[in-house]
Amino acid sequence: MYPFLFRTFFARMDPERAHHLVVPVIRAFGAWPLAPVVRALTRPDPALRTHALGLEFDSPFGVAAGFDKNAVMTEGLHALGFGHVEIGTVTAIAQEGNPRPRLYRLIEDRALINRMGFNNAGAERAAARLGRSRRRRRRAVLGANIGKSRVVDVEQATADYVASTRLVAPVADYLVVNVSSPNTPGLRGLQAVETLRPLLEAVRDAAASTPLLVKIAPDLPDDEIEAIARLAVDVGLAGIVATNTTIARAPLATPADVVEAMGAGGLSGAPLRERAVAVLRTVRAVVPAEFCVISAGGVETADDVRERLAAGADLVQGYTAFIYRGPLWARQINRALARTR
Repeated sequence: MYPFLFRTFFARMDPERAHHLVVPVIRAFGAWPLAPVVRALTRPDPALRTHALGLEFDSPFGVAAGFDKNAVMTEGLHALGFGHVEIGTVTAIAQEGNPRPRLYRLIEDRALINRMGFNNAGAERAAARLGRSRRRRRRAVLGANIGKSRVVDVEQATADYVASTRLVAPVADYLVVNVSSPNTPGLRGLQAVETLRPLLEAVRDAAASTPLLVKIAPDLPDDEIEAIARLAVDVGLAGIVATNTTIARAPLATPADVVEAMGAGGLSGAPLRERAVAVLRTVRAVVPAEFCVISAGGVETADDVRERLAAGADLVQGYTAFIYRGPLWARQINRALARTR
């Protein structure tokens, strides 16, 4: 049914508009009286329960940041079978993001290009919603991904991240520092170790007991990835999310002139799979066994999830394939995983 709906309706629609149309549907899945019914059909097998970051996850498979920027769909995504939901990216100051159009489908590649620019309602509103969700007895593990406000100079980034941290860390199960989006000017420069250390130390102190991770880009050379991984261990972080979207464009099935016309932005989806696995292995090789590594990028099938777990990931995240697979995506993955446990 969903492939028909996608080809007939969603594929003909502006991707961002399509996303906004499905938000109330997903929210409804998490609300009474639908939630118990949906959850009964999608609940992960108990064999999939996973321990990481000092938390218990219903499944190792969750939703990456970017899908639920403002923490409005957490209950619905949990009802659909996701073991965790990472909301955001949120910023200390609410912002509109980049001008539209800013989201593009590459259907032949099962990929997306986005230059959203951290459009969100701000950390204060996200924290209020997370607080309400966290009070529910049955819920997904809730992570919060934080980024730099666009109006804040890079030199003032640390204070901006700390402001977001103080709002969302008390109501999030874990926190992720995003310094790797290609869509905020100057942001990726914060991945330089000499710049990243004081930022992570300040956010770590502000986060207090909330587990803290950092999200890295796939476009870094391996030696820099290793340096960031060692830094994360050295400053006492709980883990790394690997990876964000890529600025690379090859190889793609979509014609080059079509891709060029889409413009700048981060590429996600199936073309990122190979590099995401390579980065995962690079990180895992230099961090201790107890250090949490969350793998994201190019995840679409249960085999993809198994590959990441076998390569050393503690948890796995997806986003882009939701657009192509539909609302039963997590259920399909969880059922296939349970058959091999």
